[in-house]
Amino acid sequence: MSTSPAPAPWRRANTDWFMQARWGLLTHYLADSASNLKPIDLTPDDWNRRIDAFDVDGLARQLAEHRVPYFFITIGQNSGFYLSPNRTYDEITGIKPSKLSRRDLIADLAKAFAPHGIRLMVYLPGMAPASDAVAKAKLEGVDDARHTTLQRHWEAVVREWSLRWGRNVHGWWIDGPYDAPAYQHPDEPNYRSFATALKAGNPDSLVAFNNGLRTPLYSMTEYEDYTPGEIERDMTVAPGNTPDFSRLAPYERTLKGAQLHVLTIMGEWWGKGPVRFPDELTIGYTKFINSRGGVVTWDLPLTLEGHIAEEFRPQLAALSKAMNT
Repeated sequence: MSTSPAPAPWRRANTDWFMQARWGLLTHYLADSASNLKPIDLTPDDWNRRIDAFDVDGLARQLAEHRVPYFFITIGQNSGFYLSPNRTYDEITGIKPSKLSRRDLIADLAKAFAPHGIRLMVYLPGMAPASDAVAKAKLEGVDDARHTTLQRHWEAVVREWSLRWGRNVHGWWIDGPYDAPAYQHPDEPNYRSFATALKAGNPDSLVAFNNGLRTPLYSMTEYEDYTPGEIERDMTVAPGNTPDFSRLAPYERTLKGAQLHVLTIMGEWWGKGPVRFPDELTIGYTKFINSRGGVVTWDLPLTLEGHIAEEFRPQLAALSKAMNT
């Protein structure tokens, strides 16, 4: 009687380059606003015109000027509009005309970043677009406690992207899989199969699965390479008070094998201003996490043309100078 071979031992990717980078940026470049759950009045043609006008070379020059080591961009979120084509997604949802851009903005950004040595990473929810009823229904199918159909569909979608982009994409930050028991099973679909799909085109790509706004930081699964580290409220500074860093320490470089990493916002909300902290706090917090062997990613907004929002340029310049001197 034959049995299926046991899966090969899992190997986390090498995070040395990430730790040595110490800091980087993320932007929510979306058809709507971050975390919006209401349908939006936008046509595929409108979306394509916006994506076609994105100035990848201009953004690359700005990031190079400030010596930004890596940069995350959202592929999409809740609206159902994504900034890269995907045949698998279109076949599953059957939506015509497609709400996925004709231009592969991820591929174009990677090409623009490469001469400057900037590594491109991407953000994507691990669930169907919440405000696109058609896509959500098609992707989820007949749902069960383990979200089996959605996981299988989503793995196929991300595998297509990963294979196309290959080693041009250096990492994934997957939002939304907070329901850990639905993914922590020995049989597929599970965290392992999802991570395998994400790494299909680049086994050295770094993967994190968001576990929500929780501190102290921790790693939710052995199948991620770095901690998602999302922090918002714990960094809020009340008038006349200083932030309480005690809940963030002590840390070491790895948490149960995952590289220590924090993702937080430079503005008042994801992808929005104004700048919320003085330069000294942004710099000091980054260096504080670095001192534990960790990495900090700061979210800031871009203009529709793909340039760094002007009000954030001074703080970015100050942070860059502090981190590169």
